[in-house]
Amino acid sequence: MIFEIKCDCLDLKQTLFCGQCFRFRELGEGEYDGFAGEKYVKLIQREDGIALCCDEEDKPFWEEYFDISLDYAVLLESFGKDGTLKAACTGRKIRVLKQQPFETLISFIISQNNNIKRITGIIDRLCRGFGEKIEAGYAFPKAEALAGLKEEDLSELRAGFRAKYIIDAANKVTGGETDLEKIRLMSDEEAREELKKIKGVGDKVADCVLLFGLYHTSAVPKDVWIKRVNAYYYPDGLPECVGRYAGIAQQYLFDYARTDLKDTVFKK
Repeated sequence: MIFEIKCDCLDLKQTLFCGQCFRFRELGEGEYDGFAGEKYVKLIQREDGIALCCDEEDKPFWEEYFDISLDYAVLLESFGKDGTLKAACTGRKIRVLKQQPFETLISFIISQNNNIKRITGIIDRLCRGFGEKIEAGYAFPKAEALAGLKEEDLSELRAGFRAKYIIDAANKVTGGETDLEKIRLMSDEEAREELKKIKGVGDKVADCVLLFGLYHTSAVPKDVWIKRVNAYYYPDGLPECVGRYAGIAQQYLFDYARTDLKDTVFKK
């Protein structure tokens, strides 16, 4: 079925390919499809929102996934009180997705020292090798499917040093040492330290999991672009106008820095 979702601030291309998720592809102009957890969807960009092509029972899942209930118009108006953020928000309609916690954890473990093409390839092979067969493809594997494996069991992924981190994460989640739902309820600081108990998870990966998988909208993953933005524009920290949505503001600043500023302010 096709469901029309009104949402003024949602550009599918900007949102799906800004580095926060890795299981979507562009089918044609304004048309996309992809997976989240065990769900599959086709998406069409509309002028005033998007069209979801999915089973009726999955509609609430995708509305939550795209965080449709959060009023981004109000949020971006607040961000616009700061000159740099106003420039970063102009022409952008990026929404921070509410992704599945375990999928996000494994995806960003894989993302370390990696590029989008390789990340996508590794995740695709992981799903094909260990995920359940579903409509049009494969679900992201559950932690139980990866727990107890040996590194050689993941050799076909070509994930390199990340294989042992994937297994450690799955073991800790299935064994109860890492409880992602309990971590969701912790402060950013406590949650970050809990996630860092997993091998291979440092501050950046932990903050990506917090923002994209556990909806800690105040968590700010710091890559090279954000570090440059902070050093140049915000040496004393992000402005008060971001409130508890610093992580969402970060996503706009990240895209702004790597596109609009890469050949000017941050030209090497």
